[in-house]
Amino acid sequence: MKVYSLEHAGEAPITYTDKKRWLWLASLAMPALPLGAMAATLATGSEWLLLAPLAFFYGIVPLLDVLVGEDTSNPPEELVVELSADRYYRLLTWATVPLYFVTLIGAAWFVGTQSLSGFGILAVALSVGFYSGTAITVGHELGHKKEKLERWLAKIVLAVPAYGHFWVEHNRGHHRDVATPEDPASSRFGENIYRFALREMPGALRRAWTLEAERLARAGKSAFSHENEILHSWAIAAVLRVGLVVAFGPIVIPFLLVHDFLSWWGLTSANYIEHYGLLRRKSADGKYENPKPHHSWNSNHVVSNLISFQLERHSDHHAHPTRRYQALRHFDDLPTLPGGYSAMFLLAYLPPLWFRVMNPRVLALVEGDLERVNLDPAARDRVFERYAARAA
Repeated sequence: MKVYSLEHAGEAPITYTDKKRWLWLASLAMPALPLGAMAATLATGSEWLLLAPLAFFYGIVPLLDVLVGEDTSNPPEELVVELSADRYYRLLTWATVPLYFVTLIGAAWFVGTQSLSGFGILAVALSVGFYSGTAITVGHELGHKKEKLERWLAKIVLAVPAYGHFWVEHNRGHHRDVATPEDPASSRFGENIYRFALREMPGALRRAWTLEAERLARAGKSAFSHENEILHSWAIAAVLRVGLVVAFGPIVIPFLLVHDFLSWWGLTSANYIEHYGLLRRKSADGKYENPKPHHSWNSNHVVSNLISFQLERHSDHHAHPTRRYQALRHFDDLPTLPGGYSAMFLLAYLPPLWFRVMNPRVLALVEGDLERVNLDPAARDRVFERYAARAA
C-alpha cells in the first residue's frame, strides 16, 4: 500500500493510505464484461448468457453493496494535492478508453458474423449498450480536468455511446443550472423517469449546441467551425459507425440503434437520481445560490463506487468539479440515497416505488415546505393534494 505523508515541523506527520488503491482496478472490468458474455455464448451456445452483464449490474452489484456496505472515510485535506497528483489513478481512467472501443467493435463483429437469433442480437445490443453508457462516466471524469490530453480523451470515449455533446452540456450547462427548474438534467419532484427522459435528452442536446455556438460566435466563428468541440466527438462517432457497418454488414445498423439508445438511457438514469427534487434557493436579486454539497444526492456504497470512479460521491463533485475521483469526500448530513446507483436505477424504473421511497426523503430535507423543492409543474396539483396537508 502506498502511504501519502506530509511532514510538519515539530509535529507528527499527517499520513493517509488508500485502502481501495488496487480495488479501483474494478473500473477497468466494466467495459470488458460484455466481451466475457459473448465468449461464454460462443462456448456454450446459450444466448441467455448475453444478458449476464445486465444481471451483474442490476442483481449482483446491489447485493454486494448491501454485503460490503458503505465507506465514509475521507483523505486528509492536507494530502489531497499529493493524492490527486498520483498518476496511477488517472492512468486507470485513460486505460478504459480503448477498452470501450474494443468491446463495441467486438460486439459488432459478433452480431455481424455469428448466427444469432433476433433475441440474441437484442441481448447483445442491450448489454453492450448499457455498458457503453458507462463510457459517459469516464468522459465525465476526464472532461472536468484541465489537461489537454484528458479533455481529448473525454471527446474520444464519448464517441462510443455517440454522446459527444455531453461534456460541453455537462460542464458549462448542468454545473451552472444544477438543482434549478432551468436545468433539463435535474429531475423534479413528482416527475417520473420516463417523463424526465423526454425533457432531459433533447434539452441537453439543445443546451450543448447553444452553449458551443455562443462560444464560437464570441470568437467570430461559425457554429460549424472545425473548432466546435461537439463536432470533434460526433465525427469520431460517425466514422466508427460507418466503419462497423461496412465491415460487418447492415445487420449492425439495428444493433447500433438499440446500443446507442441504451447508452443514453444509462446517463438519463444517473441524472434522474442525482438531483431529484433538490432546489437551490434564489437571493433577493433573483440569482441562485452557488451549488453546494446538499444540492446533490450522495451515496458511499463501496462496490458501486468502485466500478464508477466514485461518481456516487456526487455532492463533493458538484461543489468541487475538478477534484479527482480518488479525492472526493463524504460530508455528514448530506441528502443520501438509500442504495447505490444500481439499486436506485431499478427503483427509478418503477415510479410508484420511487416516489414512495424518495418523496419522504426530499420533504424531510425541506421540513415539508413544498416551495423549497424543484417541483414538476405538471404534478403540482397532485403533489400539493397529497403532501401539503401532511406537511401542515
